[in-house]
Amino acid sequence: MTTIHEVAHAAGVSISTVSYALSGKRPVSEKTRKRIEDAVHTLGYEPDAGARMLAGRRTHIFALTEPLRADTHAPTHMAFVLATAVAARRQGYDILLLTDEQTSEGMNRVAASNLVDAILVLDVAPDDERVAIARTVRTPTVFIGLPDDSEGLTCVDLDFEAVGHLAVDRLADAGHERITLLGQTEVSYRRSNFPRRLLHGVQERIAARGIALTWSVTGAASTEPAAVRAAAEEALARGDRAFIVHAVDDVHEILLSVLDEHGLTVGADVAVISAAASFDTAMLSVPIDTIPLIPQQSCELAVDLAVRSLDGEAAPRIHLIPPEYRAVGSVSPAGD
Repeated sequence: MTTIHEVAHAAGVSISTVSYALSGKRPVSEKTRKRIEDAVHTLGYEPDAGARMLAGRRTHIFALTEPLRADTHAPTHMAFVLATAVAARRQGYDILLLTDEQTSEGMNRVAASNLVDAILVLDVAPDDERVAIARTVRTPTVFIGLPDDSEGLTCVDLDFEAVGHLAVDRLADAGHERITLLGQTEVSYRRSNFPRRLLHGVQERIAARGIALTWSVTGAASTEPAAVRAAAEEALARGDRAFIVHAVDDVHEILLSVLDEHGLTVGADVAVISAAASFDTAMLSVPIDTIPLIPQQSCELAVDLAVRSLDGEAAPRIHLIPPEYRAVGSVSPAGD
């Protein structure tokens, strides 16, 4: 790694002169500045973040705050982390990942240090403590998720209410009058905003269409096969033949296994829709109509908004991504 000593030697100046030229603390002649800049470019020297900030230059680093807890579903969360990192790299930015379970600590730390140009927030809770921080720090902040109190914030997310509407409409249009929703875990509805928003969307459309809904969680803190199997069995016993699944891939497979054990064929005897799935449903044992949650969509938009905010081009607002429906023939007409 090139040092400031090597830059000074190549430019024929003292180390302090190099420091002044890079930080802007003291005036340096244009001729000397040009020699230093040429040496920096030739040697590939990267001044530290503090020097760049003193010179009014960007660090080209974004902080990504993503609390990792014991009950975190790692594949889903890491998909968003990776999508954010890839999107940032395309824009010439690196990611500083903050995984503190006490999310406010890391966010306060990077905001105070001026080490990052912007902060991206993942795993947004309904009453997220990072909201208050975002309103007080000067560092631009973009939430990939939607807290209950979003006034004055920049947020990006899938329109989960619209996902619920779309799933119910597809089943209702096929003639189904009873629907079972296999939802997230109990802790998800307390800690995360998006499961509640999708549930609200489903309930809202159920009421409008005049059909019945049974909502089942898939365990307490983690996916519990017994709870999923029991919910599926109870639904079939009630005569339900339409399912919306808003859960991880294991929940889908357990449902498909129960249906197979009862001799029921998806797309002929029963209808199944996967709502807001962040995994590749093509890997399931049976093809299922899907309304996908695509990490790249929200993460790329969030990074773009963060960059634009640095240029003064992005005002705070909520950006909801419309859902898309991918049909593979798993919604059967009722009674067929």
